[in-house]
Amino acid sequence: MGMCNKNHFLLLLLIAFLGNVFGHTNEARYDNVRLYRFFIETEDQVKMLQKLENTSDSYSFMGHARHANQNLTVMVAGHKIAEITELMHRYQLEGTILLYNMQELIDKEKLSIMPKSTPAESFDWSHYHHLDSINRWLDWHVSHHPQLKTIQLDLSYEQRPLRGVMLSKDPANTAVFLECGIHAREWISPASCTFILNELLTSDRPDVQRLAQNFNWIIFPVVNPDGYHYTFEADRLWRKNTRPYGLCRGVDLNRNFASDWNGPGASMDPCRYDFAGGSESSEPETKSLAAFLRDNVGQYRIQTYFSIHSFSQLVMFPYGYTNQKVANYNDLVSIGLKGAQAIKNKHGKKYVSGATIETIYPTSGASVDWVYGDLGVPIVFTFELRGPPDSNNMFVLPANEIIPTAEELLEALIAMLDQATRLGYYTRDTTKEDL
Repeated sequence: MGMCNKNHFLLLLLIAFLGNVFGHTNEARYDNVRLYRFFIETEDQVKMLQKLENTSDSYSFMGHARHANQNLTVMVAGHKIAEITELMHRYQLEGTILLYNMQELIDKEKLSIMPKSTPAESFDWSHYHHLDSINRWLDWHVSHHPQLKTIQLDLSYEQRPLRGVMLSKDPANTAVFLECGIHAREWISPASCTFILNELLTSDRPDVQRLAQNFNWIIFPVVNPDGYHYTFEADRLWRKNTRPYGLCRGVDLNRNFASDWNGPGASMDPCRYDFAGGSESSEPETKSLAAFLRDNVGQYRIQTYFSIHSFSQLVMFPYGYTNQKVANYNDLVSIGLKGAQAIKNKHGKKYVSGATIETIYPTSGASVDWVYGDLGVPIVFTFELRGPPDSNNMFVLPANEIIPTAEELLEALIAMLDQATRLGYYTRDTTKEDL
């Protein structure tokens, strides 16, 4: 090595060393990033916000500006505060600042993350857990419960397994599928789904025991393992998987299914948070999950599918890409309302229920729409867990809310499965007559 190259190498080592000493990392930071909640009143405001989203990556939109009389949450980078202030004044756009510094929220949350080496016996729901800890905990339970078995699907883009479990006390039971963690930053989803599994295995409540006895449960706590890992190591607010597409990376896996793929509510821009991918089911995670469901929906009698997300406090059913009502619309309305009421009864939180396109915004390529439309699973719902639509925590939900949030979800599942049972969905026939 020449002297110049050697000196350059030593300089790089020194920079790396000083970076570690003074706490510098390569993680994405959100210092002075503000969270705004806008109320859109005019078409001019709609067009301005649409143009802003399409031309600048300094604004992170939680949804899209679509029409007047709409609320919209937007994260604004610190160097764009003056710009958004002027635009709000010029377009007479009403808005509230929900949060002044997103990084403070993320830094505080780090105190509630358990180490990667956490033993399975110390797994809890007062903290958030790394992917390895979740998988270790699943293995531990499988070794202690004969009726619980591991399901491992094909590998993710970064060669991580998609790990799930099946709890089966009677092979003749109809199965409930819990899909969790498809959006990486929504940590409350894997936390709540592991809580549900733990209750099914250990609770002495008669109504929970009845769920474990009368239904078989297939639970995948993290179906986006690469993205979930990335949120711990690099970017807390990352949503997609991590596969590169040109200069950008990541596909929104919940826009990648073959349900009106690349339709409304999805983007063909790889740099956008709702990028639909190169083609339908282009991603290994989507392809693997879809193949498992397609191959086993009949064998396991999968009649119910829940996709667990955050935030906005919603209980939604298909469709997201069309206003056309599903065949059993009225039944799903009644089942969703039972879930929302059970949640309110538990801790007083208000959840809104309805078809996806009616309650949140248009979406296409979503897992639930594909499971309902292509596989014929009749009871299909998406949960958007805490917080409310105007939450200043968004996806960074404090760890002390994990247990009450998961308790609400459990109560909703009990009520919704009871209602679907009353409506006749879980007879030995595969579907109801009117479907």
